[in-house]
Amino acid sequence: MNIKVQCCGIVLMLVILYFYGRQKKIRLNTEKVFLRMFCIIMTGLVTDILSLAALTHMDSLPLWLVDFSCKLYISTLVLVALSGVLYVCVDIYKESSRYRKVTGAYCIVAAVGIVLIFILPIDKTCLNEDVMYTSGPSALATYAFTLFFFAATVVLMERHKKEMNPRRREAVHIWIALWMSAAFIQFLFKELLIVGYVGAVAVMIIYLLLENPETNLDRQTGLYNQNTLQQYTAELYGKRAEFSLLSLIFSRSRVSNMTAEVEQQVKMEVIIFILSIPETYAFKNAEDEVIILFRDREKAEKCREMLKNRFEFGWGEEGDIFVNPSWMFLPDAYVVNKPEDISYLLRYARQNSRDFAEDNTVVLDKTLAGRMYDERKTEQLLVNAIDNDRVEVYYQPIFATGEQRFTSAEALMRIKDASDQIVLPNTFINVAEKNGMIIRLGEIVFEKVCGFLQENHPKQLGLHYIEVNLSAVQCTYEHLAESFIRIMEQYEIDPSWVNLEITESASVSSKKIFLENIRKLMDYGITFSLDDFGTGQSNLNYIVEMPVNIVKFDRSMISAYFENGKAKYVMDAAMHMIHGMRLKIVAEGIETKEQYDTMKDLGINYVQGYYFSRPLPAGDFVGFIQRSRRQER
Repeated sequence: MNIKVQCCGIVLMLVILYFYGRQKKIRLNTEKVFLRMFCIIMTGLVTDILSLAALTHMDSLPLWLVDFSCKLYISTLVLVALSGVLYVCVDIYKESSRYRKVTGAYCIVAAVGIVLIFILPIDKTCLNEDVMYTSGPSALATYAFTLFFFAATVVLMERHKKEMNPRRREAVHIWIALWMSAAFIQFLFKELLIVGYVGAVAVMIIYLLLENPETNLDRQTGLYNQNTLQQYTAELYGKRAEFSLLSLIFSRSRVSNMTAEVEQQVKMEVIIFILSIPETYAFKNAEDEVIILFRDREKAEKCREMLKNRFEFGWGEEGDIFVNPSWMFLPDAYVVNKPEDISYLLRYARQNSRDFAEDNTVVLDKTLAGRMYDERKTEQLLVNAIDNDRVEVYYQPIFATGEQRFTSAEALMRIKDASDQIVLPNTFINVAEKNGMIIRLGEIVFEKVCGFLQENHPKQLGLHYIEVNLSAVQCTYEHLAESFIRIMEQYEIDPSWVNLEITESASVSSKKIFLENIRKLMDYGITFSLDDFGTGQSNLNYIVEMPVNIVKFDRSMISAYFENGKAKYVMDAAMHMIHGMRLKIVAEGIETKEQYDTMKDLGINYVQGYYFSRPLPAGDFVGFIQRSRRQER
């Protein structure tokens, strides 16, 4: 009896089982299906040997026993093919009830096939100890159902390639190709009984590519890795299983002279302590972040307090190193809509550090998740506005009190949503600055202003220049000056037609880049004004330091002047000092004639506000200026 190949297959499977069994596992659904596949193929190898033994001694064995052993073996071939379908379905059908319905249907088909295999007659051939095989209706039923399941696997992978892990698709394709090739070779050369062995090789390939538990671990710490966290939370969502998360961020230590080596040792000591907590799973989510997952909310609350209490004591050999981590606690994972949104929520909470309480803890609740979703919605709004040219520029006229006419305007950004409704800046500016999209938005606005100046020569409208706002993020963009100069050269714009508005906060984060941008733009011929004076963002020292020509009093300062007696003295003093430096002043937010007359009497150079006009689209603004010029005449 030639069973050398089958024995090699069994040895290979036992080696895989040894390494698989000694490794730490999280029991993902794919792992469970893989184990089922492993058991089926191992059963196939054993029953293959038993059927060969029965065929070798069929003259001395009862006919029913020989038939049964042969049919038992070929039935495992159907189950092997079925296991391929079940394996890919884990990726495709994330939702638990849907997965059960689909795989249940395939299992029923397999059961029908196995019943037919045992009912139909089977022909047995044993020419010698090397050439033994079965044929007949029972064998044909095996071929038919096996091919059906392999075909179903291929079709599912092609239809749902986007939902599947690419490496899983690759591994299953290799497995099917090997198995079909082996079946064809065995059909041609009946003495080569290699189908069972090839099944073992396929298991080895799937193990190495996908199901090796070590691929789920971070080798440095022994924690589960970020990819495993995503897979596991997705499976829990599919089952609608409750779970909580606790994030520990190694933010800082109370020991200032701790070396990197000691810091790493302490971090590993903390991780070992976390790994010792029973009934929990710990994941490395970032270099400085560990996430602990709990299937029970009450246990999560208790463990959270236990961990926080432990950090009140020292770490290290002498117990003299005190770590003060930040904590993010997600009591109910279903405050977000999808499992992948958990990582977004954790990242959002870290970026918005103001949400951390005095004890360095933030609770991730529905309110915070709602803010995250609103911000992501705004990001998508901005992306659509940029991609579909829905960024608009409105112009608000600025009136010169000395010349008694409009001599400039402020360019203000607006965007339109999908229904062409205007969205005001206070809805999106903070988000755009946070994610860096303000750089592109600022370039679009500046380019549209330059296009406006090219089409409507400012001197023909009686305008000296257009003011364009710069955010703090734009000012610290390394290539801002080159970008703006390139745009002005493209539209052949005289730089004196442009005045850029800056705020004090613009120089805080990266003053060197900020000053270099200003120097290049001033050398090119652009002037600058200081915006938001009076809001707490600007002060007189800043006016002295920065090369601005104009200072803009914020609407809040103007309102305070009329409502608060003390504010009058502050504004009068500021105004006299600014005029003493031979700088111009713009008063923003002028809404009544009384306010205008007062500003004029105070010697304010320019006024801007609803008293004259709201911000207008380019065409309406041109019409407004033209009408006002005719009235002057």
